[in-house]
Amino acid sequence: MRQPTSVKNVLLLKAGDAAPSVRVSIGDYDRWFLQTIGLSGYRFNVVPVHQGAPLPTRAEDYDAVMMTGSPLSVTAPAPWMRRAADFMVEAGERGTPVLGVCFGQQLLAHAYGGSVSRNPLGRETGSVEVTLTETGKQDPLFDGVPERFTVQATHEDIVSHLPDGARVLAGNANTAAQALAFRPNVRGVQFHPEAGVDTLRAVIKARREGLERASVARGAAPGEHVRQLLAGLTPSPAGRRILLNFLERCS
Repeated sequence: MRQPTSVKNVLLLKAGDAAPSVRVSIGDYDRWFLQTIGLSGYRFNVVPVHQGAPLPTRAEDYDAVMMTGSPLSVTAPAPWMRRAADFMVEAGERGTPVLGVCFGQQLLAHAYGGSVSRNPLGRETGSVEVTLTETGKQDPLFDGVPERFTVQATHEDIVSHLPDGARVLAGNANTAAQALAFRPNVRGVQFHPEAGVDTLRAVIKARREGLERASVARGAAPGEHVRQLLAGLTPSPAGRRILLNFLERCS
């Protein structure tokens, strides 16, 4: 991995707040990115757009724009979502690299004319495998990443209809659009490259009741689902490489 030769200014759009227990033990969504990427060679400006924080006047002042995940849903639109989506699309059209993560990918898909809906296969949570498409194997976002790799995931919504011009870079049986290229310099990933095992463990424990309730409704034995999710957590080293690929290969 090529190391940054100069400091890059990164705009990180924070799109929501993690559960209180997650914030106490692991930190909030923006901290996951900063810890995984590291601060050597990067200067981050975190803007909590979900709280109505004003967006920068010029995206061109940044080397890259990223958006975090969120417990909120594109299917329940709010004014701040439209403003943030317009900002990211305009930034991308002007040549600034843009990466949306989880909710961020869904918001980009919606902004470009695609559709987002609740996944009929249910919530995808935990350490999961995804596979690169032929297009994904050639994309700089996945340079040095194996064809099949482990990532951390937690989402209920999916991009259910691709916008015109979007290309699928990775997918799996639960979610066909695990990674998308919207434009030459605009990318999205449904999974969480910024999250590690400790992060997903905290998220699963925070959502234990809801996860168990949904699992029992599908016929599983009480207590079984969360136990299996926690036991199945495995490291996902490709996550950091993907983020650095975006910052160094796509920007």
